[in-house]
Amino acid sequence: MTTRSDANTNAGPVPHEHPDAGASRGLLAGMRIRKKLIFLHTAFSVVLAAILLVALRPAIAEVVERAERNEARLFARLLATTDVSTRLAAAASEPGIRVSVGSPEDLGIGPSLATHAAGVPGEPVDLPDASGPPRVAVALSSADPDTAPRLLLVEVRIEEARRAVTRLYALMILALLSVYALVAISLEVFVLPQQVYAPIRRMQAADLAVREGRSEYEMIPEQAIPADELGQIMRSRNESIRTIREKEHQLSSALAQLESVATDLKRKNHLLEAARRNLADADRLASLGMMSAGIAHELNTPLAVLKGMVERLHADPKAGVKADDAALMLRVVGRLERLSESLLDFARVRPPSSRPVVLRSCVDEAATLVRLDRDARDISIECRVPPDLVVECDHDRMVQVFVNLLRNGVDAVRTRLASAPLIPGAVDVRAEVSRREDTLWASITVTDNGPGIDPGVLSSLFEPFVSTRLDSRGTGLGLAVSEGIVREHGGVLLARNLPDRAGAEFEILLPLRTSHDAPGTSHPPST
Repeated sequence: MTTRSDANTNAGPVPHEHPDAGASRGLLAGMRIRKKLIFLHTAFSVVLAAILLVALRPAIAEVVERAERNEARLFARLLATTDVSTRLAAAASEPGIRVSVGSPEDLGIGPSLATHAAGVPGEPVDLPDASGPPRVAVALSSADPDTAPRLLLVEVRIEEARRAVTRLYALMILALLSVYALVAISLEVFVLPQQVYAPIRRMQAADLAVREGRSEYEMIPEQAIPADELGQIMRSRNESIRTIREKEHQLSSALAQLESVATDLKRKNHLLEAARRNLADADRLASLGMMSAGIAHELNTPLAVLKGMVERLHADPKAGVKADDAALMLRVVGRLERLSESLLDFARVRPPSSRPVVLRSCVDEAATLVRLDRDARDISIECRVPPDLVVECDHDRMVQVFVNLLRNGVDAVRTRLASAPLIPGAVDVRAEVSRREDTLWASITVTDNGPGIDPGVLSSLFEPFVSTRLDSRGTGLGLAVSEGIVREHGGVLLARNLPDRAGAEFEILLPLRTSHDAPGTSHPPST
């Protein structure tokens, strides 16, 4: 069976590694699986040969040494019973045998071993010598008991046995390594390609299909999954992919539902906005109806004055009109004119003509008109609006709003001056930019140090004909008209008393639209 290259047996690079992944990297971390196995096979073979060398060599050396020692003993017994010439001739004819005869001192044998050998004449005595071949000493019998004993020293080295043992050792190592190599080759040819490399390639191909979006190939077929640990990993992977796809399907369904709900909500918001506009129109008509109920009272007094003047002129045309009566008629006509203009402003549904306007210019123009109209030389009207604050609005209608608010402030301060003239009267206009609900708003406050607003009318202050000064100058329509103009600009008009009723404060909130904001897209902040 031919094996494919292991170039594809490893997965591609991991996009994000675990923080502890570097701790497990080592010599084999950058190798392919087959290279790892080759390296491990080679290392195991070297280690196995070293183990065999260390474990078997002493035992084999001991076997050879015992054989040489036994051979030396037999040869020593044989030579001990023959004469010297025969001994030397026999020793010369046997390769690997060395025979020496002499005193213990000549042969380098210690006194204790010499005494031991002399005590057992003719019997071989082993001499300890680890640096060379085995040596055996035997005491030779002597006719003269007073003569020092002579010893026969025999050294035996069987070279053929040593070479045979060495060949045996080499063949044993070669056989074991051959068996291991056969096992490794069998694994590499018959087991690993089908049981390791092929499953890894299948997982790689399935993962590649996941990355490329080929859903028909992202699952590993069940018949291709082995019944081992790799098979468990493959089944776990299939289950994970299946779970991910189910979650994606659920998410897609949720997004589709959310889109449907958003579309429905947008449609309902459109309907609600249309209904709100219709309700505003209906409310305006209802307000106009309410106005008609109170208009009679507002018109009766000035009409009665005019009627009396006209009747006197009709009765006596020659009498003419006195200066005081003419001034009174002028005031009455002016009041009727103001009432008429206020009614028209309130009833008119005209969208504002918006353009970028410097807000300070609106406040300055309104303050000039109020100073002329209300003779407010004794009341300070201070404008603290930044000169660079630009708001998109209808200039004329916004001037009308500030005129109404400044008139209310001046009239409230003059009412307070009647009872406390020592405290200077002041109306202060300030402006700043703030962010509310991710939208920039211009906040303009008109503050006075008058007596404040009656809490009883504070909640209905912006309804028509609600006024705290039912005199010749108040119609009760100024704040209602102002609130409608501010609302048409997408803003909010708020009213509140200062602490301890030390005056009143009106706040106008107008959206600051950027270049990409469409008109009408801003919503007033919650109050």
